[in-house]
Amino acid sequence: MRPALHIPDGFIDVPTSAAVWVIAVLGIALALRGARRQLDDSLIPMAGLTAVFIFAMQMLNFPVAAGTSGHLIGAALAAVLIGPWAAVLALTVVLVVQALFFADGGLIALGLNITNLALVAVAVSWLVFSLLARLLPKSPLSVIITAGIAGFLSVPVAALAFVVEFALGGTGAVPLATVFTAMVGVHLVIGVIEGIVTALVVAAVLALRPDLVFGARGLLPERMLTLTPARAPKGV
Repeated sequence: MRPALHIPDGFIDVPTSAAVWVIAVLGIALALRGARRQLDDSLIPMAGLTAVFIFAMQMLNFPVAAGTSGHLIGAALAAVLIGPWAAVLALTVVLVVQALFFADGGLIALGLNITNLALVAVAVSWLVFSLLARLLPKSPLSVIITAGIAGFLSVPVAALAFVVEFALGGTGAVPLATVFTAMVGVHLVIGVIEGIVTALVVAAVLALRPDLVFGARGLLPERMLTLTPARAPKGV
């Protein structure tokens, strides 16, 4: 078995894929409604840039172990930068483009991939980030650390969602225990890289444009989120 988070067609049977498609459609509908309330004029361009960055992240595959490869997700990064609802939509757009134009994940399995990588990963990321951010001191460092932890945990949980789907409708003869060990084990390693990348990118944006980090709103004092003349980019 080659562990991968982008599920191809035929890996999960059609009834299970169809049922998860319903979950994906409902999740997207809720995200569209939530994003209308969540996004403002400052975050709309950021949402587009985040989607492009995540697309690039997911297209880069790197070797993990024993001939397997993996890629980052970007769910926690998107949730922290542009909010959870917009993050779901950004990841959905990325997954649709990858499936239609790059044959990365099947069309029948697209509902599975949206559910795992957009809905589950974002939900876990935002839940972890929100909980830890309220427990730690209110500082930029806390935002960076919690974003990194959220990024780390989002990857193996998304892999676990696939294991559940495989248990319900997997078409292969691979034992479930083997699937669990391969998927979760490999993606724990990928999760470490995801956490580091998420923390570094959030730290960079906080340093340059703290006002554009959705997750910092309500956590950091307003003075930390407002650009001063000394740190404002030219033309701002």
